[in-house]
Amino acid sequence: MTLATAATQEVISKYGRNANDTGSSEVQIALLTGRITHISGHLKEHANDKHSTRGLLKIVGKRRRLLNYLKRHNPERYRSLIAELGIRK
Repeated sequence: MTLATAATQEVISKYGRNANDTGSSEVQIALLTGRITHISGHLKEHANDKHSTRGLLKIVGKRRRLLNYLKRHNPERYRSLIAELGIRK
Protein backbone atom coordinates (compact mmCIF):
# COMPACT_ATOMS: atom_id res chain seq x y z
CA MET A 1 0.00 0.00 0.00
CA THR A 2 1.25 3.45 -0.80
CA LEU A 3 1.22 6.40 1.52
CA ALA A 4 -1.70 8.80 1.44
CA THR A 5 -1.33 11.72 -0.93
CA ALA A 6 -1.02 14.24 1.89
CA ALA A 7 1.68 12.20 3.61
CA THR A 8 3.54 11.78 0.32
CA GLN A 9 3.45 15.53 -0.34
CA GLU A 10 4.73 16.17 3.18
CA VAL A 11 7.68 13.81 2.66
CA ILE A 12 8.45 15.40 -0.72
CA SER A 13 8.39 18.91 0.74
CA LYS A 14 10.60 17.87 3.67
CA TYR A 15 13.28 15.91 1.78
CA GLY A 16 13.01 17.25 -1.77
CA ARG A 17 14.95 20.14 -3.21
CA ASN A 18 11.72 21.77 -4.39
CA ALA A 19 7.98 21.01 -4.39
CA ASN A 20 8.12 18.89 -7.56
CA ASP A 21 11.27 16.93 -6.69
CA THR A 22 10.03 13.35 -6.53
CA GLY A 23 13.02 11.64 -8.11
CA SER A 24 15.91 12.56 -5.86
CA SER A 25 17.47 9.80 -3.83
CA GLU A 26 16.53 11.39 -0.53
CA VAL A 27 12.83 11.55 -1.40
CA GLN A 28 12.78 8.00 -2.73
CA ILE A 29 14.52 6.67 0.39
CA ALA A 30 12.14 8.56 2.69
CA LEU A 31 9.07 7.24 0.82
CA LEU A 32 10.42 3.68 0.92
CA THR A 33 11.08 4.05 4.64
CA GLY A 34 7.43 4.98 5.17
CA ARG A 35 6.30 1.93 3.20
CA ILE A 36 8.69 -0.31 5.16
CA THR A 37 7.28 1.00 8.44
CA HIS A 38 3.71 0.38 7.25
CA ILE A 39 4.39 -3.16 6.03
CA SER A 40 6.37 -4.02 9.18
CA GLY A 41 3.35 -3.07 11.29
CA HIS A 42 1.16 -5.28 9.11
CA LEU A 43 3.54 -8.21 9.49
CA LYS A 44 3.50 -7.94 13.29
CA GLU A 45 -0.19 -8.85 13.18
CA HIS A 46 -0.04 -11.24 10.22
CA ALA A 47 3.23 -13.11 10.63
CA ASN A 48 2.39 -15.80 8.05
CA ASP A 49 1.71 -13.36 5.22
CA LYS A 50 4.49 -14.57 2.95
CA HIS A 51 3.57 -12.34 0.01
CA SER A 52 3.93 -9.19 2.10
CA THR A 53 7.17 -10.53 3.57
CA ARG A 54 8.61 -10.92 0.10
CA GLY A 55 7.45 -7.45 -0.88
CA LEU A 56 9.05 -6.03 2.25
CA LEU A 57 12.36 -7.68 1.42
CA LYS A 58 12.25 -6.24 -2.10
CA ILE A 59 11.54 -2.74 -0.76
CA VAL A 60 14.35 -3.01 1.81
CA GLY A 61 16.75 -4.09 -0.93
CA LYS A 62 15.73 -1.18 -3.14
CA ARG A 63 16.24 1.26 -0.26
CA ARG A 64 19.62 -0.33 0.46
CA ARG A 65 20.73 0.18 -3.16
CA LEU A 66 19.60 3.81 -3.10
CA LEU A 67 21.45 4.38 0.17
CA ASN A 68 24.62 2.87 -1.31
CA TYR A 69 24.29 5.20 -4.32
CA LEU A 70 23.83 8.23 -2.09
CA LYS A 71 26.75 7.20 0.12
CA ARG A 72 29.05 6.93 -2.93
CA HIS A 73 28.02 10.20 -4.54
CA ASN A 74 27.34 12.47 -1.56
CA PRO A 75 28.43 11.11 1.85
CA GLU A 76 27.33 14.24 3.72
CA ARG A 77 23.73 14.03 2.48
CA TYR A 78 23.81 10.29 3.25
CA ARG A 79 24.81 10.90 6.88
CA SER A 80 22.23 13.62 7.40
CA LEU A 81 19.45 11.51 5.85
CA ILE A 82 20.07 8.41 7.94
CA ALA A 83 20.22 10.58 11.04
CA GLU A 84 16.86 12.20 10.20
CA LEU A 85 15.16 8.93 9.30
CA GLY A 86 16.73 6.96 12.15
CA ILE A 87 17.73 4.10 9.85
CA ARG A 88 21.08 3.18 11.40
CA LYS A 89 21.75 2.61 15.06
